Amino acid sequence: MQKFLVTGATGQLGLELKVLSVNYPQYEWVFADRTQVSLDNLSVLKSQLEAIQPNIILNCGAYTAVDKAESETELADLVNHQAVAVLATFAKEHGVKLIHISTDYVFDGTSSTALNEEAITNPINVYGATKRAGELAALMFNTDVLILRTSWVYSRFGNNFVKTMQRLLHERDSLGVVNDQIGSPTYAADLAQAMMDIVSAKEWIPGIYHYSNEGAISWYEFVLAIQETTGDSCKVSGIPSSSYPTPAARPAFSLLDKTKIKEVYGITVPHYKESLKKCLMFKIV
Repeated sequence: MQKFLVTGATGQLGLELKVLSVNYPQYEWVFADRTQVSLDNLSVLKSQLEAIQPNIILNCGAYTAVDKAESETELADLVNHQAVAVLATFAKEHGVKLIHISTDYVFDGTSSTALNEEAITNPINVYGATKRAGELAALMFNTDVLILRTSWVYSRFGNNFVKTMQRLLHERDSLGVVNDQIGSPTYAADLAQAMMDIVSAKEWIPGIYHYSNEGAISWYEFVLAIQETTGDSCKVSGIPSSSYPTPAARPAFSLLDKTKIKEVYGITVPHYKESLKKCLMFKIV
């Protein structure tokens, strides 16, 4: 029986994989939190992996506090870059498949067309820079690794933009939301299914792939879509990024082109509105 190791098991994607795992009883599943697989402690990480002896690693663990990363550069680099090098090396040495999750924030936002896997990376914040360093390390130590870049992830689990906006739409009479950052949201349950479709495929074809839901929208338009479902009467207005300064700069345009993952793995990508409705049907936890 193949053993799956899911790192970052208490995060949005890890929890969605746990829900999905009941559909794959043919595998043994290990859902590891940060104490069981310590991406922030390289001195114990390798021994933890040796003890688990997985056949497939789904690396959902990451330092994702984008603004905090600006002041916690070393920790962000440790988790997003150095630990990935350890995972990739372990996978290479033991013949283990590794899917590593990365981000649209490896791009600088200056493109005006959807970004494919060959697009030039040029991160504009610490989070994006450490994630790009993790990609490069993974590919340097293990050419058989599969990197899955995604964007604007949300879920019924954990803290995320959708849940925050649901609350604010209910609590406030008016709300200003950034309207000059363009991309596409990703429902973590869809991303989890895409990962399982990849590992279940007849052939393992490594490399970098992009996955997000279909649709090109701003955060403002995303809130309007959430409001369509919630029915709250809050007045939502679009504002420029300059009116909502943050410690970390965000790419103005980071829409991902999903052609490669559709063609290579035959994966169907749902539209963001369809997936948003599915998510909002669940009791939020």
